[in-house]
Amino acid sequence: MSRDIPNGGKEIKPPPDQGKNESKYDADSIKVLKGLDAVRRRPAMYIGSTSEKGLHHLVAEVVDNSIDEAMAGFCDRIDVTIGDDDTVTVQDNGRGIPVGLHKEEDKSALEVVMTMLHAGGKFSADGGYKVSGGLHGVGVSVVNALSEWCDVEVQTDGYLYKQRFERGKAVKPPEKIRPTKSTGTKTTFKPDPEIFETLVFKFETIARRLKELAYLNAGLRITLLDKRTGESEEYLFRGGLMAYIKALNTATGQAPLHTKMFYMRREGEGNVVEVAFQYNIGYQDRILSFANNINTTEGGTHLTGFKSALTQAINNVGRKIKILKEKDSNLSGDDVREGLTAIVSVKLRDPQFEGQTKTQLGNSDIKGIVESAVYDELTIFLEENPNITKRVVAKGIDAMRARDAAKKAKEMTRRKSILATTYLPGKLMDCSERDPELCEIFLVEGDSALGTAKAARDRRHQAILPLKGKIINVEKARIDKILSNEEISNLITAIGTGVNDDFDKTKLRYKRIIILTDADVDGSHIMTLILTFFYRHMLELIQGGHLYIAQPPLYRIKRGDENLYARDDAALKELRKELKGKKYEVNRFKGLGEMNAEDLWKTTLDANQRKLVRVIIEDADLVEETFTMLMGDAVEPRKEFINKYAGSVEFIEV
Repeated sequence: MSRDIPNGGKEIKPPPDQGKNESKYDADSIKVLKGLDAVRRRPAMYIGSTSEKGLHHLVAEVVDNSIDEAMAGFCDRIDVTIGDDDTVTVQDNGRGIPVGLHKEEDKSALEVVMTMLHAGGKFSADGGYKVSGGLHGVGVSVVNALSEWCDVEVQTDGYLYKQRFERGKAVKPPEKIRPTKSTGTKTTFKPDPEIFETLVFKFETIARRLKELAYLNAGLRITLLDKRTGESEEYLFRGGLMAYIKALNTATGQAPLHTKMFYMRREGEGNVVEVAFQYNIGYQDRILSFANNINTTEGGTHLTGFKSALTQAINNVGRKIKILKEKDSNLSGDDVREGLTAIVSVKLRDPQFEGQTKTQLGNSDIKGIVESAVYDELTIFLEENPNITKRVVAKGIDAMRARDAAKKAKEMTRRKSILATTYLPGKLMDCSERDPELCEIFLVEGDSALGTAKAARDRRHQAILPLKGKIINVEKARIDKILSNEEISNLITAIGTGVNDDFDKTKLRYKRIIILTDADVDGSHIMTLILTFFYRHMLELIQGGHLYIAQPPLYRIKRGDENLYARDDAALKELRKELKGKKYEVNRFKGLGEMNAEDLWKTTLDANQRKLVRVIIEDADLVEETFTMLMGDAVEPRKEFINKYAGSVEFIEV
């Protein structure tokens, strides 16, 4: 037996000089990073990562500056161009960044904005921005710091000015080019290959954010051109949030519960509260929240205020018009949000976000402002539209009854969890190890695959749970139906954490939960059903990195005494190229049950040889749209998706 060595099995030897100067720690040890050096040294602190996500964050930062001009009323057009040389250009028709001398810094205001952190119009009491997406004033300077080069053209004060920067530093002062009657700013940047893991911009990723911004800023025209492919888009939504709600509901394929949409906008004391919503006949709620056009994916005080107002107004008006009787309990927040599609957008002077990536709003005062404004406007709306109120309250009552039924189902699941080893002797093939950190469970498709998996596994730390056929589609079912489903109930019991509000990560029985289905279309469908369940009811397991997808092969290639494997047709094609001119035999597995234990162990269960795909969420909005589209009622969007992506799915191996 080989002993375990950390760091992937490689023995670590200290460098030759280590230990000689360990005690030296004096004034010379203290280093000061000046200007934008700190950004280049620790880019993830400012843009989240240096991966594809961080790369696209650069575009968002530059576009947000133009959006600030639009919110201030000085810009009605933004043009974004993806170049064929790994560049992006963002141009607006706003006022243009000032180019005059900044007296304190003794350089042009343009250079100050582009090369200094925490510099910008958002800090100015007069003449800057009353409302801004940026909090720290680091956005465009960070983009400049992380770019190989950046060119800025400004039209202001009757002239066109241009200045070039390289890796955050100005090459020379702004140059006056020619007279012009136009105004605006044009920024072209090329991300630095020394910083980023990839320089390939994705059209769809940028388009999705620009479309979102166009919805949030009614009347703003935003264009996107990709010079690499010639693909282009133009967004202009006069209807603003109401157009956004309509698009979201169309994507779900769920019929609206009521035709008339709720919409309100209230301004006061430097704040703007804008809300739109509409109910559908489905069971999932979707509430998007924004602060100064920044998508607050983790919510915040503005979202809390909206939810509170919604629950209060529906209960109060429901009782006032006697839809809710005296004997009836109040509807809970979950009850009144079932089937709700809503957008909550606030604009405020001094947003307090958590971190530069801005995922949660923390301003305590905005909760009361949103709650008061929404409650007042919604009360009027519900009283003036009693038919809508009756439908919404009736849907809430149905949800409340389902919630009561779900409580009973949860109690049953809890009792089963206590007696799991005796309740599921023929289903759960548990492992002997009891430390969750050392355990993993495979969710296996069907009884035939169970036999192979049972024989192939390492019973010390690998558990097997067979799932019978295609489990219930949780996207189209209420929680009471979901919890009463035998396969779902067995799954919850085996994992041990509970679901939704009862989720308790400390009770997780396995560090890795691995979905193991056939490498064919049916297997992919079953995998998607399981993924939907985890996303909707055990999201914390995905966020914690506990959910994986196994990669069993579809083909076995026998060459003499050697067995090779190919996961899909594309892999088989590549393998055929490698084996060109050699004799071999290809066998296609009809399912996991057709594989022998040795095949399954070598390709899928053996941690030293297998390849797993960890399920992660990089873009919460895109994930939400994808699950809704794939598992909801709308057929056409699903057909378009399948036609577009069939045969081109990419996996990230871990």
